Amino acid sequence: MLFGIVSIIIMMYGFGVDFTDLHQRIARVGLYLPAVVGIWVFVYAFNAGAFYKIVNSGDHNKYLPYLHACKLTVSGFAFSYTTPFGFGGAPYRVMELSSYIGTPRAMSCTVLYSMMHILSHFFLWMTGVVMFIILYFDKMNVFFTTLFGIFTLVFFIVIYFFYYGYKNGMIVKLYGILLYIPFVKKYARKFYEKNIKGMEQVDENIAYLHSQPRAFYSALLMEYVGRVINSYEYYFILLSLGLPVSFGDALLVLAFSSLIGNMLFFFPMQLGAREGSLAFIVKLLGFGTPSIGLFASFYTRIRELFWIIVGVSLVKVGTKKIMK
Repeated sequence: MLFGIVSIIIMMYGFGVDFTDLHQRIARVGLYLPAVVGIWVFVYAFNAGAFYKIVNSGDHNKYLPYLHACKLTVSGFAFSYTTPFGFGGAPYRVMELSSYIGTPRAMSCTVLYSMMHILSHFFLWMTGVVMFIILYFDKMNVFFTTLFGIFTLVFFIVIYFFYYGYKNGMIVKLYGILLYIPFVKKYARKFYEKNIKGMEQVDENIAYLHSQPRAFYSALLMEYVGRVINSYEYYFILLSLGLPVSFGDALLVLAFSSLIGNMLFFFPMQLGAREGSLAFIVKLLGFGTPSIGLFASFYTRIRELFWIIVGVSLVKVGTKKIMK
């Protein structure tokens, strides 16, 4: 976190930020801030819809209400934002769901949703590649052609990997890697031998959920649509900064900043990573100096802090039994 803060300060001085200009631009934040913050109501609505579909697919007696799914979604992402590696959200979802639908199924649904969330990232990034080629074909050169070619190959490899994981389950296989790591394998084996049946049950549940194609693909579509709607956040931000952008430009900015942010996922709240990626893509697309990217990041930080407060506050709602 300290590294991220320092990197932001270095970028502000390295990019020659005009602090008078910065103050004037931030002063206009009130005009567009409600839209920037409010668009996430729709993003979270689609995220919750995907989670709702996954949890309620299959043959069982207990169903998760949609409003409860919304709560778990907003609170889960609040914990993911504020923890290194973004690991905080999944344990929280498992904890709440376990008291409702049982631990094995709660783990299966949470793992499956996390996989779905990651997979939707790749579809967004692939959409960004296509949009860049369509909107900025004149910027294509050997470097971008090679880069996009490599990413396309990686995209199809990832699709195959996720398809295999969805179809057969992947918890046991991934955990098995720990059994070969020095200093870790001794403790990992003890846990493995004690919990192998539970992990196999989780894998069976994941494979079963995948066998429900209607729920599976509708959940994936909802996640993807949520990401596309997220593009409006940057559309409003860049408009507020006086830039003549299109929705396609906003989607490109989102896709690139999301890609770099996830590559540097170990930074809490992606501090520094998001600012740097926004500065780069804004300059690449010809929207002005890199400092514009820093201005844009301030908007996203305000939005993020708002929803973190909302998400953490919702944790206390309807959880008396769990808290006890």
